[in-house]
Amino acid sequence: MIKFSDPLSEYLETKCEIDNAIAQVLNDGNYILGDQVNRFEYEFSRYVSAKYCVGVGNGLDALTLSLQALNIGNGDEVIVPAHTFFATWLAVLRLGAIPVGVEVEELTYTLNPDLIENKITKRTRAIIPVHLYGNPCHLDLIQKIANKHGLFVIEDAAQAHGTTYNDRKIGAHSHLIAWSFYPTKNLGCFGDGGAITTNDKALADRIKSLRNYGSSEKYVHDHQGANSRLDEIQAAILNVKIKHLDRWNSMRKNVANFYTSAINKNIVQLPHLSSTNSQSWHLFVIRSNSRDRLKLHLDNFGIPTLIHYPIPPFRQQAVRSLAINNSEFKLEDCIANTVLSLPMHPFLTEDDLKRIANAINSFH
Repeated sequence: MIKFSDPLSEYLETKCEIDNAIAQVLNDGNYILGDQVNRFEYEFSRYVSAKYCVGVGNGLDALTLSLQALNIGNGDEVIVPAHTFFATWLAVLRLGAIPVGVEVEELTYTLNPDLIENKITKRTRAIIPVHLYGNPCHLDLIQKIANKHGLFVIEDAAQAHGTTYNDRKIGAHSHLIAWSFYPTKNLGCFGDGGAITTNDKALADRIKSLRNYGSSEKYVHDHQGANSRLDEIQAAILNVKIKHLDRWNSMRKNVANFYTSAINKNIVQLPHLSSTNSQSWHLFVIRSNSRDRLKLHLDNFGIPTLIHYPIPPFRQQAVRSLAINNSEFKLEDCIANTVLSLPMHPFLTEDDLKRIANAINSFH
């Protein structure tokens, strides 16, 4: 059976290591902000070449606490992509700030730098570029705009574990970088988990306080914080899996290369391949004007697919009060109606891939 994603196979491949790591946590008896979290924060910061890493409860909290650490709140505006998972917008909304959608580039699905300045006002405080599907954003251009207007940049890297930009791994280019370790991510734990990386010690210290009830000293609360701490068991799992991440990403790249060479480009539009940056292939997203028929066609062959994402953020009921002019986001509506994600994980066999490619090529 072909699986769309396969975190179970990651576990089975590393079972002895992970079982031992979990047993160590259980036997140590230190279950909150202990040695495993400290170790993972060290290892992950090294992996992305950041000075600091703070483990938090999940990817949404990573974004929310990043915004809160920068004192972004009620009435402030934050530039966000019009095509992304809703969490990017929701983090802004949770603090009473206003997400301001900007169109993405059609080829990369990432924030279009050429359109950002048109949306900047006196209330704009930050830009959140999203490395969607594992594609790196145009960070140099975005940061140039941010510097010009005195704005913060918070990268949403929830799908970008191992992605590189200008020969450097995503994780230390901007003020703050927010991560998710949801089980199906390239680096995923066995529940919810997240982190924030940065080169700014003051921001790292503030986030450490914010994740722990706003407290840096027991029973002393300097901020209105949250309970959002990376779990010791999840950190132990991540400490095992991070050692395998580059190899698994290389296997994902092999899957992407097979798709690119085997799928008939006249049938569907394949992902854009960058000549300068490497993406982590969190998802392999194709497009078709007959997407729904193609999805049903693949279902009939036993091939699972998903749509990332069928309803754009600006069309969600949760933002209805913002009175957004949806007519300006025609590209995003088109993307939502044509994208289809194929199975993508390190454990797809050559037979699996041939079956998928042949099924797509037989579509008419």
